[in-house]
Amino acid sequence: MRDFRGDGFGEFETPAAAAAGAARLFGALAGEALRQRGRFVVALAGGASFLPCYRILSEPAPPLAETWPRTHVFFGDERCVPDGHPDRNDAAAEQALLRHVPVRPANVHRVSATSEDAAERYEAEIRLVAGHPGEPVPSFDLILLGLGPDGHTASLFPGHPAVEETRRLVVRVDGAPKRPSSRISFTLPLINASRCVVFLVTGADKAEAYFAARAGQQNVPAGRVNPLFGQLLFLADRDAASVWRSA
Repeated sequence: MRDFRGDGFGEFETPAAAAAGAARLFGALAGEALRQRGRFVVALAGGASFLPCYRILSEPAPPLAETWPRTHVFFGDERCVPDGHPDRNDAAAEQALLRHVPVRPANVHRVSATSEDAAERYEAEIRLVAGHPGEPVPSFDLILLGLGPDGHTASLFPGHPAVEETRRLVVRVDGAPKRPSSRISFTLPLINASRCVVFLVTGADKAEAYFAARAGQQNVPAGRVNPLFGQLLFLADRDAASVWRSA
């Protein structure tokens, strides 16, 4: 496997291998953040692609065990369903990862997604926890992103006004083409302020979207992810990378 931290992408034979690569990268970035800044601030992704990665991270590992108490966990998007609902992204992350690691409960920042002002409250929490004085947009150490077959990422969907947001860091997304249709999502200004953004893409149904995102095509939200001062990394299995390889 190539040094994906060096060239910005990595191609793996299988989804399992891609998940393992993402887990190694997570651990490396966490250690780097602790050495440089004394804590690790990460946004987890929803969807199924990262669940195998989360399960790997949940396994006992001395370096990560020392990292978790100084880790702050956020969620790049959340579905507007009640706390504890099985459709919530934080419920899936809890099941696969968070309940198995020594992260402090106060350091897991969940979205009160059914509140009318959920987006405003989450943005304020992000600024309080992840921001620094004089910094207009907080910089996460790592934002994990999935990719939909339509090129959506987080809950930013093609053609939705939320994709064009330039000032807000978190917005409510109504009328999403996937159920539930109401969500809370990071915006591009917040995503693009991250020190590192990682896409994990698996499956042949994502091949066209992977090509568009990696090529920076502006008609898909994922193609507009371009950290201003950070790294953008793509980790994909062979099926997801098939269109790119044949281009």
